[in-house]
Amino acid sequence: MDKETPNIKKWIVLYPVYINSKKTVAEGRRISVAKACEGPTCAEIGDCCSYFKLPFAIEIDKAYPRDFMQIGRVRVLLKKEDGTPYNPDITSRKQLMLKVAEMVPRHPGRTKKQESAASASSAGPAKSGKHGKKKR
Repeated sequence: MDKETPNIKKWIVLYPVYINSKKTVAEGRRISVAKACEGPTCAEIGDCCSYFKLPFAIEIDKAYPRDFMQIGRVRVLLKKEDGTPYNPDITSRKQLMLKVAEMVPRHPGRTKKQESAASASSAGPAKSGKHGKKKR
């Protein structure tokens, strides 16, 4: 292997399921619900890693083994060749999961989505209960 492409097989793997507050521990969540975030994506996790100045690679051709519908994972390198951490605040996988879960709700793409969803739902009359299928 040349120096340009690092051996990412040795990097730690972070599936979005690990920090998803909507999943149970049995479904793969690794941190407490209170600290987890709702529906994180690989792109958001990757953006958090770049914010923390950690080298990362997003693998979209991989799926989470317990739930193969969850496609994508992020590989992250926490320590340099000599064993010193890239970010002194993040030295373990657990610390990384907690920090990323804390950052994802403040992600710029996410804050815009929530604002537009909130304004769209408040506009117009609220639909009430029983309306069947329209007949043509």
